Amino acid sequence: MLTVALDAVTTAAMLFIIAAGLLIVFGVMKIINFAHAAFLTVGAYAALVGAQLHLPWFLVLPLAFIAGAVCGGVTELVIVRRLYKRPLDAILATWGLGIVLGQLITLTFGREVQFVQAPISGTVHLFGADYSAYRLVMIVAAVIVALLFTTLLNGTRLGLSTKAVIMNEMLAQGLGVDSSRVRLITFALGSGLAALSGALITPLSSVDPNMGVPWLIGAFMLVMVSGGSLFALAGSCAVLGTLQVLVSTFVNPILGGLTIAICAAIVLRIRPEGFARA
Repeated sequence: MLTVALDAVTTAAMLFIIAAGLLIVFGVMKIINFAHAAFLTVGAYAALVGAQLHLPWFLVLPLAFIAGAVCGGVTELVIVRRLYKRPLDAILATWGLGIVLGQLITLTFGREVQFVQAPISGTVHLFGADYSAYRLVMIVAAVIVALLFTTLLNGTRLGLSTKAVIMNEMLAQGLGVDSSRVRLITFALGSGLAALSGALITPLSSVDPNMGVPWLIGAFMLVMVSGGSLFALAGSCAVLGTLQVLVSTFVNPILGGLTIAICAAIVLRIRPEGFARA
């Protein structure tokens, strides 16, 4: 049971890291970036290339973030910026972009499944059980992402501008906030976080051109039930991530993969605001 509990905590941590980038874009732009899965895959392949070049992991992670942020910035400038007033078109455009990026990755790296060795190998002895050391690193990574996210929103000028745009964009513009710049930086940060999450989960998963799609579905539903709140997102990941692990372990792994989507739909049916405070 201890292993199952640790699986639940580490799964929640991974879900939080993956969904955080999607949340920040949704909070500011009120659109779901369906290219998030492709940016996650970009980060995974950045980690793969870094491993093949024998780069240290502390360089691979920022390089993956930069690769995702650059892709996101270009996407916002070229595609999304023209579609702010047409959110459905923006969603379709990012979905199409994700398909294009997936094909470009396939042309570059091929369709074969590849693997990256974890930078921290072995197990840690906890309360009488041996557990993967790298999975425990995911918990630390999730805490760091949450702290940096909170500091950015509450302790920087960019964060204050971002919150102003979220609350009332017209008023923020009247007070001199450049909402276009805020949107550009926000989209780039969200995409960078997606790529960073892809690099982090790569040692725990196989790397292939479509690896981001299953994660996108869970992240999308988690963002929906979080109501745009970082705190609610953490709670959503903890609750639904635990349910996913329990169903996968004691019922069926296939049903476990559907647990988050099904439970999130039920939550939204009963409580439309999800886990966010009313």
